[in-house]
Amino acid sequence: MSKKTEQGKTCTDLNFHRREMEKKMSDSVCTALNKFHLDGKLCDVVLVVDNVMFDAHKIILSSCSSYFCTLFTGAWATPEKRMYTIPGVSSEMMAVIINYAYTKSVPLTEDNVVPILAAADQFLVPGIIQACCFFLEEQLSPENCIGIWKLVNFYYCPELREKAFFYILHHFEEIIGTTEELLDFSEQQLAAVLESDHLNVKCENRAFEVILLWIDHMPDQRQGSISVLLPKVRLTLMTSEYFQNSVMNNAMIKNNAKCMSIINEVVEVFQARGLNRRPQFIYSSLLSRPRLPSSILLVTGGKNRSTARCSYEAYDYRTNSWATVACDIHRAHHGAVTLDGFVYLIGGCNSETNLKTVQRLDLSSSTWQLVTPMYNARCYVSVVVLNGCIYAMGGFNGQISLSSVECYKPETDQWTFVARMNAKRAAASAAVLHGKVYICGGFYQTYSLPTAECYNPDTNVWTTIAPMMCSRRGLGVIAYKNQIYAVGGTINGYTPLRIVEAYNTITNRWRVLPFMHHPRSHFGIEVVNDQLFVVGGYNGYHPTCSVERYDGEAGWWYRTSDIAESGSGLSCCVLHGFYSLAENLFPLKLDESKYLGSTVHSTETAHKR
Repeated sequence: MSKKTEQGKTCTDLNFHRREMEKKMSDSVCTALNKFHLDGKLCDVVLVVDNVMFDAHKIILSSCSSYFCTLFTGAWATPEKRMYTIPGVSSEMMAVIINYAYTKSVPLTEDNVVPILAAADQFLVPGIIQACCFFLEEQLSPENCIGIWKLVNFYYCPELREKAFFYILHHFEEIIGTTEELLDFSEQQLAAVLESDHLNVKCENRAFEVILLWIDHMPDQRQGSISVLLPKVRLTLMTSEYFQNSVMNNAMIKNNAKCMSIINEVVEVFQARGLNRRPQFIYSSLLSRPRLPSSILLVTGGKNRSTARCSYEAYDYRTNSWATVACDIHRAHHGAVTLDGFVYLIGGCNSETNLKTVQRLDLSSSTWQLVTPMYNARCYVSVVVLNGCIYAMGGFNGQISLSSVECYKPETDQWTFVARMNAKRAAASAAVLHGKVYICGGFYQTYSLPTAECYNPDTNVWTTIAPMMCSRRGLGVIAYKNQIYAVGGTINGYTPLRIVEAYNTITNRWRVLPFMHHPRSHFGIEVVNDQLFVVGGYNGYHPTCSVERYDGEAGWWYRTSDIAESGSGLSCCVLHGFYSLAENLFPLKLDESKYLGSTVHSTETAHKR
C-alpha cells in the first residue's frame, strides 16, 4: 500500500471514529436530558394542551422548534412565566413533539404520519418534518403518489414534493390503471404533468387519452380546458393515422378555434414529412420534441475484429438514436448488469488474458470502482441479477468450460459459490423469470450445446429442462412476454444463426418464432420499452453494427439505428429512471429527423415470418 493510500485510510478511520464518538456523546446527552424530563427535574415550563399538562425544559423545546424558541424568548415572554396554554393541537400530537425534542425519535406509521406532519409544520419542527418526508418517500406507490404530492404541496416539503412529482411522471402508465385520483387534478396540475419532458408514456396517444378522460369526468366545467392541455401533447410524434382519426375528428377540438390552430400546425408538419421537407413554420417546438427516455439501453465492451471497442453507446428508444459514452474500460465476452445504481462489468477477456475482475460504474458520480474479483476467471460468462445478488455462471477459464456458479452480494462485497450447473458451459446465456435463473446453450470442448437448465435459489438446486431445438453457443437469452427467448448464436463457432425460440415454463416446451433479419452471434440482448433488442455481434464475416428489435405484440422484427462502432462479444444492460444521465446524453431539442424524412416506425424495416 502506498504512503498516500495509508494516510488517506488513516484519515478516513479517524473521521469515522470521531463521528462514532460524537454520536455516542449525543445519545448520552439525550438519554440524560430525557431522564430529567421524565423525573420532572429542573423543568422550567408547563405546556397546557387540551387540559393536559406537560412539564418540560424551555431550552430543549427551543432547540428543536423555532415556534417555541420565539414563544419563550419573544418580547412578551418573561423568565418568570412557566405556564403556557397551546391552542390548535391535540395532546397526543404535543406528546409526540415533546418526546422528539428529548429523544430525537418519532414513531411513524401510515395512520399517524399525516397528523404528525401537520403538527410538526404548525410548530416548526424541521427534524420531524424531515422524518415524515423520509417515511412518505418510502411509501410512494402508484396508488398513493398523487395523494402524497398534494399533501406536501400544502406543507413546506420541497424535496419530497419534487420526488413525488417525478414519481408520478415516471409511473404515469401504472397510475392511469390503478387510481382515479388523476381525474381530480386541477387544470394547472394536469398541464404540469403533460408538458414535462420526463413524462413516461409509451406513446403520445396515452397523453391525449388522459386529457379526454379528465374532461369527461366533469365535462361541463372542463371542456374549455382542451385548448390549454392539447398543446402539452407531442402531437407530431403520433402516427398520422391516429392523429387524423382520433384527434382531428374529435368534436370538442373541431369546435375550438385555438385547438384548430394547433391542428393546422401539426397537419403542416405531417404534410412536410410526407414530402421529405421541413415545414415552413414551426410555432411550438413542444409539439415535436421527444420526451426523455425512462430507460436507456447501454452497450458495453466488445471488440471490433482484433481490437477493443473504444467507446460505449447508449440508446434512446424515443428518438431511435445512439449517444457515445466515453469509457476506457476494455473487455469483451463479459457480463453487464445494473444493480442499486451501479453498472457491473464482470469477467470476460481483454487482449492479454481471461478476467476474473469486476468493475462497477457509479451512475450518480460517473466513477469506476474495482470490487472483489470472482474466484475463477470467466470469459464467455453468463450473468444475471436475482434477489439483489449477481450470479456469474460457467464461462471459459483459458483451459476448460466451467460448471461452477458464483454469487455476489453487494452489501458484503463478497463472492460465494453456489450449486454447480449440471453441464459445463461457456458462451451460454441466461435470464431470470419468476424468481428462477434459466441458462441455455453454450459450448463444452468443441461441442455446442442444446441443453438448458433452471436454478432455484431457495433450494440451491439446478434442474434440467427441455433442450432447445437447435444446439448453439454465443446466443442471447432474455425473459420476454412471460417466456424465455433464445435468440441467434452459432452451431459451429463460425456460422451465425437467425433462429429465435421461446420456452414456456409451464408446458416445458420450445417453439420457433419469427427469425431475425440478420444472423448474429456473441451480441447484446435486452428488453427496453417492451421491445426486445439485439445489438451488434458477429455476422459470419466480421463484427457488425446492426441493431434489430422484436415487437412481441405484432410478431415483427424491425431494423433500427445502427450502433456507431461495430462490435462482437459486447454486453447490454438497461438503466431505469436515470433522467439526469438521459439529459446529458440526449439533449432536448426539436427533432429534425421528424421533418427531414419519415418517422422512426416507417424507416424501420419489418420482417414477419
